[in-house]
Amino acid sequence: MPVQLAIATSAAYPTIHPDDAHLAASLAALDIQPQACVWNDPAIDWTRFDAVLIRTIWDYFEHYDAFLAWLRQLEHAGVPAINPVALMRWNSDKRYLLQLEALGVPTIPTQLVSRAVLHEALAASPGRDVVVKPCVSGGAWRTVRGTVGDPAFDRAASELPPGEYLLQPFVPAIVEDGEWSLLFFGGKFSHAVIKRPAAGDYRVQSQFGGRTDAIEPDAATLAAARHALATCATLGNGDAEYARVDGVVVDGQFLLMELELIEPFLFLAGRPDAAERNARVIAARLESLQTSKAGHRTENA
Repeated sequence: MPVQLAIATSAAYPTIHPDDAHLAASLAALDIQPQACVWNDPAIDWTRFDAVLIRTIWDYFEHYDAFLAWLRQLEHAGVPAINPVALMRWNSDKRYLLQLEALGVPTIPTQLVSRAVLHEALAASPGRDVVVKPCVSGGAWRTVRGTVGDPAFDRAASELPPGEYLLQPFVPAIVEDGEWSLLFFGGKFSHAVIKRPAAGDYRVQSQFGGRTDAIEPDAATLAAARHALATCATLGNGDAEYARVDGVVVDGQFLLMELELIEPFLFLAGRPDAAERNARVIAARLESLQTSKAGHRTENA
């Protein structure tokens, strides 16, 4: 009987995304039946599935309390998630960057500030080019960039809603050289891309006109990405079956920008080898879960 695998999607992207199409086909070829399910659809009975693969839930940060409740629901129902729930919960709040930095992972310098004191924090650095982003966000949601003291930027910052924010210096290398994304499946490097913003913008996401090109990382960049993942693994939140390490190279050093462990775009289109590699990793994880469940049943028989 095929393994029943829910592919968690969102209302805006309810079906399997074209970038994941070959991944879904590869899973089916391994006797795994994927079914797209909108993550916050109350009609879904998640216990019908052997596991849930998190994919295009690209609105979870807009419904954060509901997202955390959904993770608890999966836990309480005993429905395994890929990646693990504990890992996604940790990764959902960008304060993890401060934790990784404290453990020796080079990152863009980051200051944690509440909305209540954001004005004072910005005023301490007049003329500085900065980025302000919520601790819980994605896709540049509620992110503002500009020069402290510029009226348009100061107004945009003042209109941000209450909450916790990361305050970072803007890194020109993102515009000049691009932002790296290195993809790992089962802890092993798969492929990489470089993302560049459209002219006059700093956001590399495609919805803002950003473009992406395949690229091979040099040894230092790859080692830095591996170091970030290895440091994450020491925190005891479970193994990342898929991971995307985003960063920028400044003065020859890779600085971590994001560790994407929830719903990263995997850049699988045009890379059937990567999609098949990912499918094999997921299949191995599902087999391990099935074996563990069978063993548990035997022990309690």
